[in-house]
Amino acid sequence: MDFSFLEMIAIVLGIGIIAFYFFNLQVKSQNNQQKIDLFADRKKEALPIKLQAYERMLLFCERINPLKMLVRVKPASDSIDDYLFVLLQNIEQEFEHNLVQQLYISDECWNVIITSKIAIINKLKQVAASSQNTLDFREKMMLVYQNTSPATDTAIAYLKNEIKKII
Repeated sequence: MDFSFLEMIAIVLGIGIIAFYFFNLQVKSQNNQQKIDLFADRKKEALPIKLQAYERMLLFCERINPLKMLVRVKPASDSIDDYLFVLLQNIEQEFEHNLVQQLYISDECWNVIITSKIAIINKLKQVAASSQNTLDFREKMMLVYQNTSPATDTAIAYLKNEIKKII
């Protein structure tokens, strides 16, 4: 087998192209594996942060639960307007304190929490409008939630369901 110089160059060039092709495949495969590993590491690191966000939003819902809030936040006077202001201010402070958690929870879950918050505020305002004083207001709020669950219970159930999906 006697090869001419051009045939030798063609063979070497062919082998070089094949080697380059396999080397390129190997590099792409390694890059893909690195991306997968990096994604898995990021996901593993993000899980505790996400779980903490869900925990904080669950605590937020518990803290704005009207029944628990009425026990925790006592009226300073007999003025229904003053007491309502304090309750609403309490809700807003709790909300602002947890506002950043929306980065770590799903949009649907965040919307459920916002809807719950709005429903609680509306119910507080509605009952306050028909109340004579703070004692009357507190009694009426207890009666309202004697037969129905507060909107925060729905939000808490949604949060728990999302946590189950994550874990």
